[in-house]
Amino acid sequence: MQNKKESENKMSKIRMNTEFRNKILNRYVESTETETTQEQQAFLQARENVDKIYPQAFELAKLVVGRAYPKEDVDTCKSLKQKYGQPLDVVAKDKCFYFSYAKDELNEDEDESDRNISEHFDFGLFGEVDNSNYGNTTGKQFAYAYKREELKAKECNPDILAQQNGKDENPHKTKHIDANDKALGYTNYSRYNSDDDNTIGISKEFDSQFYLDIIGTSHCRSRTIACTKQEFQVFQMLKQAKANVITCHQKWIDSIEKQKQAMKTGLKAYRYLSEGVELMKELGIELDEAELVRCNSTGLTIYNPQNLASMIKGMKNTTMTREQKIAIRKKYESEGKIN
Repeated sequence: MQNKKESENKMSKIRMNTEFRNKILNRYVESTETETTQEQQAFLQARENVDKIYPQAFELAKLVVGRAYPKEDVDTCKSLKQKYGQPLDVVAKDKCFYFSYAKDELNEDEDESDRNISEHFDFGLFGEVDNSNYGNTTGKQFAYAYKREELKAKECNPDILAQQNGKDENPHKTKHIDANDKALGYTNYSRYNSDDDNTIGISKEFDSQFYLDIIGTSHCRSRTIACTKQEFQVFQMLKQAKANVITCHQKWIDSIEKQKQAMKTGLKAYRYLSEGVELMKELGIELDEAELVRCNSTGLTIYNPQNLASMIKGMKNTTMTREQKIAIRKKYESEGKIN
């Protein structure tokens, strides 16, 4: 009991420093990411909804694309290519399509040029969610959130876009985006047809589920595929479901970032390590103070008088043999341990 009391008294004198603050903060963030909250559950549910609608939307896409490019025509084109070679290489696989339907009625301020409603639908992992087609970040926002666990396992930061939402481009953001893209095996669209993309790994595996045969090797914008309004709405549902993943992920990360900022402010005001440990306990997170100190780069060596004296003494009369240095270091480390 006496040793325990002495240990607690020593702990209460340990001053807070940047390293302790960061370790406590990181431990808190780890806890918040696994904590069951409304924001976390909404995000997980949004991803589940995407998993449900993806197969439904793609099965419908098969039907619509099959109407535009019947299998017998595709087979004929392939046969002609085998006979005549490259000049008849007009069949390709793609995972993104322009679908379009014609409105039954026009508004008073519309004319015939407004009758057809078209949108670009990309079934790939990095397919855009809004209607600006290429060059936007919604595809990456979805991909990072949807494959969050896989990116975490590769020691990447899948939350970087949510954390940097509204901020200008910067090296920190770029570094993590590049790492995420590499981990997912993603490269930008580089050719007319997406089966020519250089994606590998996770992205390639995901995208491979959603390729369909089309006739015509030009950009997908030039081959709008007709569908009904009801079919069009199903494709829109997939986009909306993916957009909801982005929205829910953003709200969840915003919540964590606000908590993180409050923790930073509080920890910065604390003078002693014991205050940080007490805060964590109040938050329901057990933190082993002794372990925290042992893992610290300085630990008790700075605050324990005996250890500090030994360290200072070692700063003079430094001419000694290697064996003497090792012996002093072992004694120094041994005295720094907490009973």
